[in-house]
Amino acid sequence: MSESVIVAPDKGARLLVVDDDAAFNKVLCRVLGQRGFETVGALDGAEALRLAEDFAPAYVVLDLNIGGQSGLRLIEPLRELCPKARIVMLTGYASIATAVDAVKLGAVQYLAKPADADSIVRALCDGQAAHEVELGEDAPMPVDRLEWEHLQRVLNEHDGNISATARALKMHRRSLQRKLARGPGSA
Repeated sequence: MSESVIVAPDKGARLLVVDDDAAFNKVLCRVLGQRGFETVGALDGAEALRLAEDFAPAYVVLDLNIGGQSGLRLIEPLRELCPKARIVMLTGYASIATAVDAVKLGAVQYLAKPADADSIVRALCDGQAAHEVELGEDAPMPVDRLEWEHLQRVLNEHDGNISATARALKMHRRSLQRKLARGPGSA
């Protein structure tokens, strides 16, 4: 099976990476730079807004948790500074509520970490002419799969106890059991 990568629709397309983890930010900038983007990284909200104004990115990768504050609060100011920018939210703490909030505020996609570079580029360029240079099917995680993964994570945190998990998720125990029984991707 041949390998390939997804690259930017336009070589040199400007991309802003906003993540407070300096090492992750640097690696993501480097990897996305290798995919054809011109990248800059911001480690906090103030730096992100300053760079957005100066750099005028066409794309933004935004972490949900930036220095203990919600990255959601940056979506509107980023949209004001760069109204046509395509914003993708990344998070290690995926939830349906934050996914819905991110999209309502103007993000085009919401991806759970770890997300590979191809998934990020696909999410950034969805509906645009991203160039696929021979790669398999690593599409961004659908919301129903994301929900199921989150349920599994919380269930694991509560040692498999359905009642405790349902309380933590603020949902009815039977509803949780039905969702878990259906599995990911089921309506």
